[in-house]
Amino acid sequence: RDRSIVNVSSTSGLHGNVGQANYAAAKAGVVGLTKTVAKEWGPMGVRCNTIAFGWIDTRLTRPTTQEEAVDGYAHRLGLPQAALDLLHNPTVLAAAVPLARVGTVDEAAGGVLLLVSPHASYITGHTLEVTGGAGI
Repeated sequence: RDRSIVNVSSTSGLHGNVGQANYAAAKAGVVGLTKTVAKEWGPMGVRCNTIAFGWIDTRLTRPTTQEEAVDGYAHRLGLPQAALDLLHNPTVLAAAVPLARVGTVDEAAGGVLLLVSPHASYITGHTLEVTGGAGI
C-alpha cells in the first residue's frame, strides 16, 4: 500500500526572505520535520515530502482588498499595489523567475499530485520547489 504525506513549506523556508525571519524559520522547520518523518516512517511504507511554492496566483498574491471574512474573522488579504506593480514588471519578473511568469493554482496542485502519485514511489524526504525556476 502506497502511503504519502506532503507538507507545505515555502521558498522562504529554503532561501530566506527579507523581513520574514519568523515565517522563514517556521517553513524551514517544516522541511526538517519532513526529513525526520521520512526516516522514521519510511520502514512502515510511508513516504513524506515537502512542497515549497514560489509565486502562485492566489488571493494572497493579488491586490490588497478590503477586509474579508474568513471563518468568521476579518482579514486584510493581498499585496500592496506598489509591490504588485514591481513584481508584474516583465523585466523584474524575467530576472527573478526563469519561466517569466507567475504560477497557477493548478500548477501548484500538480506538484502535490506528482508527489502522491505512484510515479514518486521512491521519493521521500525531498522538497519539491514549484517556482518556475526562481531560486536556482
